Amino acid sequence: MTPELAKTLSHGMRRIRTVEETIAERYSDQEMRCPTHLSSGQEAVSAAIGAVLRPSDLAVSGHRAHAHYLAKGGDLNAMIAEIYGKVTGCARGKGGSMHLVDEAVGFMGSTAIVGGTVPVGVGLAYSLMLNETDDIVCIFLGDAVVETGVFHESLNFATLKNLPVLFLCENNFYSVYSPLSVRQSHMRQIHEKVSGFGITTEDGDGNDVAAVHEIVSRTVAGIRDGNGPAFLEFSTFRWREHCGPNYDDDLGYRPDQFIEDWNAREPIGLFESQALAEGSLTQDDIDALQSGIEDEVKAAFEFAKASDFPPASEASEHVLAASMMGSLK
Repeated sequence: MTPELAKTLSHGMRRIRTVEETIAERYSDQEMRCPTHLSSGQEAVSAAIGAVLRPSDLAVSGHRAHAHYLAKGGDLNAMIAEIYGKVTGCARGKGGSMHLVDEAVGFMGSTAIVGGTVPVGVGLAYSLMLNETDDIVCIFLGDAVVETGVFHESLNFATLKNLPVLFLCENNFYSVYSPLSVRQSHMRQIHEKVSGFGITTEDGDGNDVAAVHEIVSRTVAGIRDGNGPAFLEFSTFRWREHCGPNYDDDLGYRPDQFIEDWNAREPIGLFESQALAEGSLTQDDIDALQSGIEDEVKAAFEFAKASDFPPASEASEHVLAASMMGSLK
């Protein structure tokens, strides 16, 4: 762990958490009029993959996409403005929290439909293969995505065509309030099931950013070398409710001991305490990183609040209009 990498990983995690926690803090102002799925507590996976991917690599995600967008280099001002519904947002205020895009850095989109961007990511990987580049596509997904039919179809096609695609699964064990035990067989873990397609798989601790970075670096290098697709599963824990800015542990759907165990291993503290002990980070480094992040986040919210809403004339633009539907009949 070099000082440079330690700063990169610390900055990546702290930036994601500060953004997410600021959204949670300000959500009750009723100015962000869209659902939000926050990644507080799950920062390590995104920060690690963000440190490995190139700007020319591509990525897609699902409904919990803020961290993935930011890790890939997505414009923070445009993301916050989008959540506020402003014309300066990355989808000109029409997409909200779950529909983020920044093609300039290779973040090709996210969607509210569970598994909806998996085949899109595989299609993008097919285009990279045809263009004979060594870039890859990263498909961010959650544990519930593996319960969709399109996931298995996409895995089969990616393996058949030996595509340069990384399926990156953040397993936080719950789909809304439903644990894995009522959704999937307990006989095999997710990565073990996926391995049956003939794809390279591995699992790891999603709260250990250094370990995630090592696994992702090695796996991505193999994909670039032509070894075909890979699937990585990282166990992690979301702090807040499935959708929204609040904590919902009072509902009792997650056992108290489960919550305590994961909270005791939150990724930023876990990594920085070790980095401080090893000398790859100093407290001055951490303080400087956090100060710069807070200034950036404050400016992004000021930008969003000062931006205009889209003009009414744009309401029917960039949508499948009724007239077009008629022409398709």
